Formats: sequence, C-alpha cells, structure tokens
Amino acid sequence: MTSTAPPLTPAGPGDEDEIAALVHRAYRDDSAGGWTSEAHLLDDERIDGRRVRDKLDRPDAVLLTARSDDGAIFACCEVVRVDGEAAYFGLFAVEPGRQGSGLGRAVLAAAEDLARTRWDATRMEMTVIGQRRDLIAWYERRGYQMTDERRPFPYDDLVNGSALRDDLYFAVLRKDLTSPP
Repeated sequence: MTSTAPPLTPAGPGDEDEIAALVHRAYRDDSAGGWTSEAHLLDDERIDGRRVRDKLDRPDAVLLTARSDDGAIFACCEVVRVDGEAAYFGLFAVEPGRQGSGLGRAVLAAAEDLARTRWDATRMEMTVIGQRRDLIAWYERRGYQMTDERRPFPYDDLVNGSALRDDLYFAVLRKDLTSPP
C-alpha cells in the first residue's frame, strides 16, 4: 500500500490533452478497469484540453500531477482557493491500473497539505455526483462529511456528449483541515 504521494508537480502548458485523457480513462472509460467510472451515468468526455487550459490559467488554482519516470501523467488533482478559509478539491484522477494502491489517498492528503500551507485553508470542499455513493463513502473514510447542500448538475455544459439520467446533482462534502491528519 502506498503511504506517501509520489512527487507532485504543477501541470504546465502542453499537459492539457494528457490530463484530459487521464480524466476520461478514470471516469468515462468503463473498460479501463478502474472503480471510479461514471460511464453508467454519463456519455461524454468529462473535460477537454481547452477546459484544462482554462484551469491552468487561474491564478487562484494549482493543478498538480504525478508522473512516471518517462514523464507520463498517472494522477492529477486541482486545488483552488475559494476564500480566506476554504479550498476546493477537484479534477482528481488516478490511472485506473493504479487505483486501489493507496495512491489516491496519498494525492488527496498532499492536496490538503498544499491548501493548508499555501493558503492557510481551514477546510476543503468538493462536489461529487450524488448518485456515486461508493465514491462518497471513500471520501467519508478520509474525513469528509456530507453537507445538506446540493448543487445542480451542469447538463448544458457537458463535453461532447450527454447524461444518461435526468436526476443527477452534486453533493457537497467538506473536511476540517485544522485537525491533525
């Protein structure tokens, strides 16, 4: 079981398409073998290179990557400063063949540490498709708590595809970052 994150480095120009492909494999390619697939809920690309580039251009965000010795990206996440107290965690993906190794847990912990040290964040927030009970349970085991807040699902903003259900929504989860990890 991996106990520490591999070195995480900020993504840069030229990484957009590789990150978009990784996210697609992790969340939309049901044949890739990972447990994070949402292919039963959505038939779209989730994100494209242009939208990843938009995230890279945000001054209040860091897009982190983990790379193999040959430079290939096998994990990524986004940490965004929301305000003086909160950071947002998103665009989290781990190569399906590496899921279940503890890598995701280590990347999440590194993102929390970045939010604490860079922005003095006292809490981390995220959104997860509400129907993804298995994924929500994974985050709960990492100290995140469901809130009563729900956010609308962006049906009109899907990338080259469509939703397979009309009842999707985002559940909001939060974690107190002031307690010891």
